[in-house]
Amino acid sequence: MSFDIHFAKRIGKRDIAMEIVSDASLVAVVGPSGVGKTTALNCIAGLLRPESGRIAIDGQMLFDSDRHIDLPPERRRCGYVFQDCRLFPHLTVEQNLGYGEALAADSAGLAKRSDLIELFDIAQLLERRPATLSGGETRRVAIARALLSVPRFLLLDEPLASLDQDRGEQVLQCIERARDGLGIPILYVSHNAAEVTRLTDRVVDLAMSR
Repeated sequence: MSFDIHFAKRIGKRDIAMEIVSDASLVAVVGPSGVGKTTALNCIAGLLRPESGRIAIDGQMLFDSDRHIDLPPERRRCGYVFQDCRLFPHLTVEQNLGYGEALAADSAGLAKRSDLIELFDIAQLLERRPATLSGGETRRVAIARALLSVPRFLLLDEPLASLDQDRGEQVLQCIERARDGLGIPILYVSHNAAEVTRLTDRVVDLAMSR
C-alpha cells in the first residue's frame, strides 16, 4: 500500500483530519485555503505531531499513536518541496543539488544526478544562484534536489502556485515524468482542479475529511 494514513491534528481551535488508503503512485490533496493542507503535510513529514492516528507510507510505519511510534523527520526519508522551495540562496543550482545527494548518504539513488538534470531540463541553470531563477526553474530545481536525497516518498506543496501557464506546464510535465518513471509515492497538494484531474484520479478533499 502506497499510503495508509489516518490522523487528527488540532491547531488552536481547529481540528484537521486526513484519511488516505490508496495504492496510487500519486494522490492529490485538495481543499480551500486555510483548511490545513500544509499542516497535514508537516505531520506526515514529522515536523508536527498529530494528536492521534497512524501514518504509513510504502509499507513503513512513520507514526502510530497507539503503538507510540513517532519517527523523527530525518528517519522518515521524506522529500519535501515547500511552497517557497527553500533553495539555499548562497549556493549555485549545482551546489544545491549536491546538498540533496549528501543527504542520501550511501543509499542507492532513484536516478543519477545527470538523469535528473535531463529529466527536469536544468542543465543550463547549474552555475546560477536561486535569486536569478524564474519561479518555474526554482521549482524544478527543488524537486530534483528532493529526489537526489533518495526519499521514500515525495511531498509537493502547491508546486504550480503563482506560475504562469507556460512555466506551470513545464513543472507539470516534470512531475508526470517523476510519477511515471521513478516509482516513488507522491502526495500532491493543490487547489487547481485542472492540474489535479490531469495528474491522478485519486483525490482527497481535506475539507470533507474534517
